[in-house]
Amino acid sequence: MSAEPILHVDIDAFYASVEVLKDPSLAGKPVVVGGPGARGVVASASYEARTYGVRSAMPAVRARRLCPDIVFLPSDFEAYRAHSNRFREVLRSYSPLVEPISLDEAFLDVSGATMLFGSPGEIAAKIRADVVTEVGVTCSVGIAPTKFVAKLASDECKPDGLLMVPADGVQEFLELLPVRRLWGVGEKTGETLGRLGISTIGELGRTPLAILERLLGEGTARHLSELANGVDDRDVIPYEPPRSVSHEETFEHDLDADEEILRELLDLSGRVASRLREDGYRARTVVLKARLANFQTLTRSRTLSDATDIGAEVYRTVSELYRALPGQRRRIRLLGVQATGLVEAGVEQLALLHEERWGDVERALDRIERRFGRGAARPASLIDRDRRT
Repeated sequence: MSAEPILHVDIDAFYASVEVLKDPSLAGKPVVVGGPGARGVVASASYEARTYGVRSAMPAVRARRLCPDIVFLPSDFEAYRAHSNRFREVLRSYSPLVEPISLDEAFLDVSGATMLFGSPGEIAAKIRADVVTEVGVTCSVGIAPTKFVAKLASDECKPDGLLMVPADGVQEFLELLPVRRLWGVGEKTGETLGRLGISTIGELGRTPLAILERLLGEGTARHLSELANGVDDRDVIPYEPPRSVSHEETFEHDLDADEEILRELLDLSGRVASRLREDGYRARTVVLKARLANFQTLTRSRTLSDATDIGAEVYRTVSELYRALPGQRRRIRLLGVQATGLVEAGVEQLALLHEERWGDVERALDRIERRFGRGAARPASLIDRDRRT
């Protein structure tokens, strides 16, 4: 068996790459997926945009200052999920031990696949070629004895690269990397380590555990010391069902009219329910999230008597939760709807007849949108909203 059986596969600039795939005229241009307004945030940036210093999670206003010619595009999660599904199909064709981390990245344990497909390096090369052919985008692959080092390796060889870190080369690979690259080292911990003169992973790995424990606490110190010395015994865990499905929206201008707020909740509820049906789940609990203009965040939840995947039922619940919020006049900056307590749709007893009729209607809308695109069929109360946006 190879000593480096774990691969971390990460699609390069996933959202932006899919947008370029949809519109080839964008190739070579600085492309960003995210909201372009004053409150917009960069969700994904092409490598052309990154040459200007544009990064994910950056405010859109700053991105435009860095690159005036940048092309902003709205998110298209239906397209991203479709490409992600094809991506995972490629990975599972080489190993059943695939652990998705997000839509665009996953770990693979290929220790049982080498007899059929060759060495981990050969498998990685085949996966990269298949992702280009089957998904239409490029990916980077890190190969290492552990998940943590494999992830760092894929980051180091981006974009469109492959990097293998052998077992006897782990310490050399980690030595000069910034300590903030360690999982668990955020801004505060990084500053604490910096005061001790620790700026690289190698320096952290050589620091006595007792000193780190006094600074960081026993659990954190042990965790970081092990990672810094290449110790990571976590297995690749195959796909597990999602714990929740959610959609949220940050608005260009604060909303203060109940009619407008409820209309947004209707749209979010429909999107959550559509995702539930697409993934084959029903939800037992519905959660409302509302962030006020003063940045106070309110959350309310309700557990239903019967699990549902029906947008009308989700909306009925969140609208009641909204109306029960304290205060008369609210200015809303963000709204979110979440479905949790998920169960497979097939194991739930059929709902009441009126809900099933609503379900038939909404499943018909699903089929229309799959054929003609999102928004091709909408509740009548959302038509005016769409015209205004």
